[in-house]
Amino acid sequence: MKKIWNKKSFQTELLCLKEGKKEMITPLDIENKKFSKQMMNGYSVEEVDDFLDDLTADYTKNYKEATELKSKVDELTQNLEHYKAIEQTLQSTLLMAQTTAEDVKKVAQQQADQIVNDAKANAQKQVNDLDNEIIAKRKELEDVKKQFDIYKAKMEALLISQLELLKDINKEDN
Repeated sequence: MKKIWNKKSFQTELLCLKEGKKEMITPLDIENKKFSKQMMNGYSVEEVDDFLDDLTADYTKNYKEATELKSKVDELTQNLEHYKAIEQTLQSTLLMAQTTAEDVKKVAQQQADQIVNDAKANAQKQVNDLDNEIIAKRKELEDVKKQFDIYKAKMEALLISQLELLKDINKEDN
């Protein structure tokens, strides 16, 4: 039975070749194919040769086209894998950048909180120091007032005793 080649059967052969099911016939195989000659009811050798020449030309064209297409598919597959690898790298880089940004933001917030807490603690210490200084100055003022009252009382007592002394001197003179 003679095999009729059309686009569908040719694609099927290519698919089989790609999947490794059957090795494809090369144009050289067709060109070198020899048929046994029969004396009776055989085919015309010239017609068979002409047909094989035509078939070889068409098959050569299709074979080259299939080879080029397979190369193109391989190249595109490699490009696709390359671009998928780049995409994966970019996604990983983006994820790492997002994580790093979040970490930097978290550290910055912690540092800002620490600065605020330190400033509050410093301000509270200064307020406490000022309160203690005010208390000390008030106590010092109270001590000075007491000393002044004591001094005033002593001076008053001295003046009274001096006045008494003057009165006594005046009485004696009179």
